[in-house]
Amino acid sequence: MSDKLKVVLCWHMHQPQYSEPMGGIYQLPWTYLHAIKDYVDMAWHLENIPEARAVVNFAPTLLEQIDDYDQQLKGRFKGTGQLKDPLLIALDSPVQPVQADERRKLISACLRANEDKLIKPFPHFAKLVDIARWSLEKPERLRYLNDQFMVDLLVWYHLVWMAESVRRHDLRIQALMKKAEFFTFHDRRQLMIVIGELLSDVIPRYRRLAESGRVELSVTPYAHPIVPLMLDIGSAKEAMPDAPLPECRAYPDGLNRVHWHMQEGIRVFEQYFGFRPTGCWPSEGGVSTEALSVIAEHGFQWVATGENVLRNSLHLSGMADAAIHKPYQLSAQGPVCFFRDDGLSDLIGFTYTKWRAEDAVNDFIHHLINIKQNTESEDDRVVSVILDGENAWEYYSYNGFYFLQSLYKRLASHDDIELTTFTQALHDGVVAADLPKMVAGSWVYGSFSTWIGDVDKNRGWDLLCAAKKEYDHVINTTEFDEETRLAIDRQLAICEGSDWFWWFGDYNSAESVSDFERLYRLHLSNLYQMLGSEVPQMLSEVISHGGGAAEQGGTMRRGG
Repeated sequence: MSDKLKVVLCWHMHQPQYSEPMGGIYQLPWTYLHAIKDYVDMAWHLENIPEARAVVNFAPTLLEQIDDYDQQLKGRFKGTGQLKDPLLIALDSPVQPVQADERRKLISACLRANEDKLIKPFPHFAKLVDIARWSLEKPERLRYLNDQFMVDLLVWYHLVWMAESVRRHDLRIQALMKKAEFFTFHDRRQLMIVIGELLSDVIPRYRRLAESGRVELSVTPYAHPIVPLMLDIGSAKEAMPDAPLPECRAYPDGLNRVHWHMQEGIRVFEQYFGFRPTGCWPSEGGVSTEALSVIAEHGFQWVATGENVLRNSLHLSGMADAAIHKPYQLSAQGPVCFFRDDGLSDLIGFTYTKWRAEDAVNDFIHHLINIKQNTESEDDRVVSVILDGENAWEYYSYNGFYFLQSLYKRLASHDDIELTTFTQALHDGVVAADLPKMVAGSWVYGSFSTWIGDVDKNRGWDLLCAAKKEYDHVINTTEFDEETRLAIDRQLAICEGSDWFWWFGDYNSAESVSDFERLYRLHLSNLYQMLGSEVPQMLSEVISHGGGAAEQGGTMRRGG
């Protein structure tokens, strides 16, 4: 085996189900905006550096939403379909909203962008943003904004959310940015065509990268549920023994639901990529002894989770001084576990956003070389750098273009570093060390505190448990045809996703909390209606208000 230090860059791509369950209208645009900016750029960097390697993990609900947007635009171009996203509808429509409230909503949506990286660097957009903010101060001012202002604001919003690789290479986008103002309906049509082309090719691009051996693709259980908590809510106590738990102390029939998410996740993955994945990033890196056993039943060779899960488990196993930059296997059976280096991962996610690209890459490599020198006596070394693959780049200049180009090139050509994937590392002879015991936890702090254990989060769990009990009652007493039953199962799965609980709590912004808690209650309400049951009054009551100012808007968190 090479004495180079094996390094794995693992990017997790995930968005929850944003469409409103009854009408199918998307309540938030983040799936398609991240697709045309981040998923496109992340593929481009790997395509243009043939020696680079990475693991890219997809949540199945994200794949389905990307495909849905693709089908929306294809149908719209044929004149046979309808768009389901308010921003795209406005961009495509020859007539702009007249009512002040509609204009306010649309203008507010076009202001949701990073001030320093997506607004200030574009003077024409920044000018429009200043006018938009002025208009929102007093509602009557909205009447004095003409349609051309609305059009220019919409076009520029999509231009600043465009992938850097597209801005640099697509002549149509360059022409729009050069024109800068007074965009016509033809201009908007050109922009829509570019967006449609990008959405149509996102999934095929990653499939081609996987087929060429440059990328390993892995999967998450279908709707991103916290598997250990579904199996045993009490597992939260292993890492935080004093945490208060929901009144519902056991998620009803959680084992069967976990199997459903695993099976459906694999099915969706195979549908889009044409093969069965060998690796699994369990939602939020959530693992436990029981969870690993279930994951093993579905044939996965490896899983990945957080560094503090390993530290807690080593301590429980009496191995507190053991190496952390290597994989472990629980009781020498089941999937091999790789553990996130929190320090290195969080440097990319948070610290390097403020650095010059070359300085950041130099510092990153310096840390890796230090790890290599300090672990020369260790066999089977693997450094796992795992983080969100979409949200960090909004905080980098040029969408992380120079940082990612330099990172991949320098790591791929370094004499002492081998950029690889988890499966390739195992194929090359890396052997997992034995881990006698595991403490249940996630990639955040090694616990489940981000998703359970405070009043608002526990309230969310109690609402979910109540809905699941109603589901069990109705399913056991009512016959549904196959199509309806599948639709109900998928709606339940969406309600079981981790994202709703992530946002509950006073440390997140009121605006973000409101968006997600409202959508959560809509999804739960729709489940009751699909079951033919009365929607409980408690779903009309707000679960969480937020009010904090979480780092980077709360879309990302530090691992430790």
